[in-house]
Amino acid sequence: MKTLKITIEFWREGCVYLARSPELDMVAQGDSIEKAKKNLLEVIEIQFEEMKELGTLDEFLLEAGYKSKDEIVESEKGIIGFDKSFVALEHVA
Repeated sequence: MKTLKITIEFWREGCVYLARSPELDMVAQGDSIEKAKKNLLEVIEIQFEEMKELGTLDEFLLEAGYKSKDEIVESEKGIIGFDKSFVALEHVA
């Protein structure tokens, strides 16, 4: 059985937690980090089942940058960092 390696980002909006896989561009929410992650994994599973039935799963993974290495399917994309910056809004209408 092949295993897909994903990145999961966690965000908080008020009292709701978001879990997002940037490689797959999929998001889910929950009332805790654990619930958001569980919901995201469920969303991915459902989406993959539907794509497999339609015959589009391999194409989707290829477009998302995934390559198969033995039993691991891994994205060649990787987060190298992030930056929080300030942007002046004085010229924005």
